[in-house]
Amino acid sequence: MFHILEFIAAGTVTLASIEIFKTHEMLNLKPTVYFKCKGENMTTLPDVTEKHVVYNFKGEESWQPLTELLEKKCKRCGIYEHDKIASDDVFDEWELCASDFTDGKYNHVKEGEFNATFLCSDCVPSENASEHPPGSHNHEKGMHWTLVGLISAAALVVIIVGIVTALKYWQKRKKQQEQARFLKLFEDGDEIEDELGIGPLSHVI
Repeated sequence: MFHILEFIAAGTVTLASIEIFKTHEMLNLKPTVYFKCKGENMTTLPDVTEKHVVYNFKGEESWQPLTELLEKKCKRCGIYEHDKIASDDVFDEWELCASDFTDGKYNHVKEGEFNATFLCSDCVPSENASEHPPGSHNHEKGMHWTLVGLISAAALVVIIVGIVTALKYWQKRKKQQEQARFLKLFEDGDEIEDELGIGPLSHVI
């Protein structure tokens, strides 16, 4: 049940701006820069071709958004440069998490490589639950009450079992005490008869 709560969708990630500080092309060709998360398709950034130029985006471009994040599940993502001969070059790879976004914005800098700003209006730290989408909030609330109900039911069963066990023990204890009291009265009665000389051994000289 806890795992279900952890994987509620947080929102979509878009690229707000990026500046690359270098390219990895050996022949001074225009680079093909792209963003990619592990296990997902790559997103080519068609306008990013020059060094030391800040590219700003509206988030409405045809290639946006970049990816979707889950509330408590990070993704291994990175920015790369396509290489036509060898394996693609890596600007940087990192763990991209919904909790990285402050007020819906996250800035990632790789020294000597690039500076990028990402947006995700629905990506918020887990403590800001009030900012989650209404459907997500209602789902969490429903799961919460279900969990409370299960815990309460389990606690009630434990209490009932405890009461029944205690009652049986008390009844057994009471029965033992009554038997002990009866035996004691029987023994006391024999002693009194012996003292009065009316007991079964009183005729023995």
